[in-house]
Amino acid sequence: MKQRIIGSYNKLKETNIISNFFNLSSIQISNILLLILIIPVITRAVGIVEFGIIMFATRFSQFAGAIVNYGTGQSGVRDVAFHINDSKKLSHVFFSTLLIRTIIFVCFLAVMFALQWFHIRYYPYLLLSIPIVLAEVFNPLCFFIGAEKLRIFNILNLVSNIASVLGILVFIKSPADAGWVNLILGTSSVIAYFGLLIHLLSKLKVDFYLPSKTELLKIGKDNFYLTVNNLSVNLQQSIIIFALPIWGLERLLGPYSLCDRIIGQCRNLLITISNALYPNAAHLYKQSITSWNVYRKKTKYLLAGVFFTGSLLIFFLADFIVFTLSKEHNTTAVLFLKIMALVPTISALNVLNVLDQLLKNHTVYIFRIAIILFIVTLLTTFVLVTIGSDPLIGSFTLIVEACALLMYEYIVNKTSVKNG
Repeated sequence: MKQRIIGSYNKLKETNIISNFFNLSSIQISNILLLILIIPVITRAVGIVEFGIIMFATRFSQFAGAIVNYGTGQSGVRDVAFHINDSKKLSHVFFSTLLIRTIIFVCFLAVMFALQWFHIRYYPYLLLSIPIVLAEVFNPLCFFIGAEKLRIFNILNLVSNIASVLGILVFIKSPADAGWVNLILGTSSVIAYFGLLIHLLSKLKVDFYLPSKTELLKIGKDNFYLTVNNLSVNLQQSIIIFALPIWGLERLLGPYSLCDRIIGQCRNLLITISNALYPNAAHLYKQSITSWNVYRKKTKYLLAGVFFTGSLLIFFLADFIVFTLSKEHNTTAVLFLKIMALVPTISALNVLNVLDQLLKNHTVYIFRIAIILFIVTLLTTFVLVTIGSDPLIGSFTLIVEACALLMYEYIVNKTSVKNG
């Protein structure tokens, strides 16, 4: 009888994993379709140069959004999964997360206000991108993942993406309108996320709770290392985009941003897979560390095989992909995309290593790797933009991603030996 119950439970968990993966994959497919639709729409209206500036502002906003999120996108999944049947503790998780995000966002607004006196390049683009940062305050994805209730999120995310495309089609007509692209994208996300948040709070019957100063300080301490890691990861992808116009390499900003956007969707798909596995991985890890290690290794190499196939397709179809998205046979963009093609495979090898350290709550190791990668990123960026070679600049993401994999492999092996 006991074995039947255990078997039924395991089947239920497998069903939940499949359901989560399906819904999270649908979200990512929706985002990829948005990318495929939105890049040709933007480039036709404003050109590939303005597209690069738009992506510059987008990257800045995403970096600010990572600060506003303050690691709650990761810790929130775990906390909701652990307390899903305790409405009181869920209230603490929800409102502590929202309050700390709001406080950081207000600080961000103060910084943006002050920047107007520093004559920052492309400042109007950055100002119009503020809604992208605001969306991160309300972003409820971690709550939906932890509660394993992703269907409604999936539907409204798709509606939001469609609304964004329609908004850009209607309002973006010339290069002069380029700055408004991020305003449209951000506003659409704010409305969708706020609605989803209210729906989930009602669905889980979570009561209002005002977090104490002690609770906020605890989040501040616990999530500090995660935040530094997230900022480091963000800079791994963004710093070269920030550096290109500063070093007078604006001609590369558009092609690099286009390819970075394509490769970024592969990373997002990996994050989707990791998030789908996260709740069950937490339960599996609690039951048996040995079982988790076996599962992690099998899944790691399976993902690497799948994404290596994708890397090959990207490499051989680089010109077709660039032309499909930009309506230009841009040789620089094709070169960059071929060089970056292997990045998804390296990321696939590393994604479960990061999850392993999260489950073990080894945030100090995550922090140390983040600091080292930040230094590597700065040095690599400086060397590449100083040399100014197109192939070398295209290899930036590949170099940093390979360094991240090596460091995480070392830490995972080290901690596995300790736990063994």
